[in-house]
Amino acid sequence: MTKPIAENIDVALIGAGIMSATLGTFLKELEPNLNIAVFERLNDCAQESSHPWNNAGTGHAANCEMNYTPPNPDGTVDISKALEVNTEFDLSRQLWSYLVTKGKIKNPRDFIHPCPHMSFVSGADNIKFLQQRFRQMSAHHCYHNMEYSDDLKQIDEWAPLVVEGRDPDEKIAVTRVVTGADVDYGALTHLLMAQLSEQSGFSIHYKHEVIDVTQTPDGRWNIEIKNLVTHEKTITSAKFVFVGAGGRAIELLQKSEIPEGKGYGGFPVSGIWLRCDDEQIAARHHAKVYGKADKGSPPMSVPHLDTRIIGGKRSLLFGPYAGFSSKFLKHGSYLDLFDSIRLNNIEPMLEIAKDDWSLAEYLVGQVLQTSAHQFSMLQKFYPDAQREDWKEVVAGQRVQIIKPDPVKKGVLEFGTELITSADKSFTVLMGASPGASTAAFIALNILKTCFDDQLESDGWKARLKEIIPTYGIDLKQDAKACLDIRTATAKVLQLDN
Repeated sequence: MTKPIAENIDVALIGAGIMSATLGTFLKELEPNLNIAVFERLNDCAQESSHPWNNAGTGHAANCEMNYTPPNPDGTVDISKALEVNTEFDLSRQLWSYLVTKGKIKNPRDFIHPCPHMSFVSGADNIKFLQQRFRQMSAHHCYHNMEYSDDLKQIDEWAPLVVEGRDPDEKIAVTRVVTGADVDYGALTHLLMAQLSEQSGFSIHYKHEVIDVTQTPDGRWNIEIKNLVTHEKTITSAKFVFVGAGGRAIELLQKSEIPEGKGYGGFPVSGIWLRCDDEQIAARHHAKVYGKADKGSPPMSVPHLDTRIIGGKRSLLFGPYAGFSSKFLKHGSYLDLFDSIRLNNIEPMLEIAKDDWSLAEYLVGQVLQTSAHQFSMLQKFYPDAQREDWKEVVAGQRVQIIKPDPVKKGVLEFGTELITSADKSFTVLMGASPGASTAAFIALNILKTCFDDQLESDGWKARLKEIIPTYGIDLKQDAKACLDIRTATAKVLQLDN
């Protein structure tokens, strides 16, 4: 039975995806007496970006994504961003391990499976880049177990579908990290919401849409909610609001009228996957194999051939092929983009339209591709692929951040960003990748920014170190702490180490 909406709550989480589930989990572990409510316009959690078929489930540890390691002019590779994302994923592993150890998640196999992460290139220049990338990354303790090969026989053992049917004279190379994972973020979100729902002081309201947010003179937030079944409207008052509503974040940021949100806009990018559910084919590929993105394309468009394990069934996923839709959500409206335009963000948006043509050109090219051309991209990864074994499925919508800039007037951001009010009572997560994989890192940033008093004076920090044993330790610098915690979490989560 659905709990009634309380008149006053401590925390409102808008959107029932992996972000709200993760932040809610941290908050209830740190302060069990908090009264937390989640509001979701759809009829279940994890139906947009967190849904397993709307993302790649890579467990982005920056093992294989070459867009995180751009080349330098001198021929070296910048691995700094990769190291950041790599150690951010360790925080997620620690949170999940804690929940498994406490019995709040019964079986890690319900959401995570070991799956090697591989980078794949062809051609002399790309092989040279991959070799340099391997030299630098494998020299760092975070990537001490990375392997490299340009030997077809070895690659065939690691990923036979990549080699079979390929011209033996073609030069290819790969790196492999066996400690990677495939994560079903939809299943994980359901598990997190389920354990939260068993606790007092937590409620989740499906088919309830937040239609307005207004700050009152006492600093609290009045949240107007519409029941999409009865059409009744309710107002609840919250001390703190987190908006983790994916593409709806920009609309609610604008309605909040916090000065920090002035000038922000969004640009939507849609995606299409090719999916193979033939178990005999899927059983012969055990890896996530990432290629290089075309110049000018967004990070989410990096082509990759992935093992997916969803609901106990193994499939293969290839893509994504990017496209354009004016919707901000898969279950959104074609008017979303136009409704997001305001006087304070039209200049940054026009500046992007005038000066940043690379994304637009890429999207136009993707939209105009024929199905034959799309399938030929798959055959670069899997030469023997047969068209009848693959079906086209629509991936989730992503909204790139357009933000004001004092110099350029407007810049296009491909990452994620938290926008927080000066009084720390309202925060919004915007952007796309890496998103779900670093949900724990994002939640910790919210805690440090918005709940700093409780961390210091209410004993939260000590409790937080029970959940995240390496809290306050830089795993990029402390090799022993890094290797120790990876050994510990791999054991609990049943991952390769």
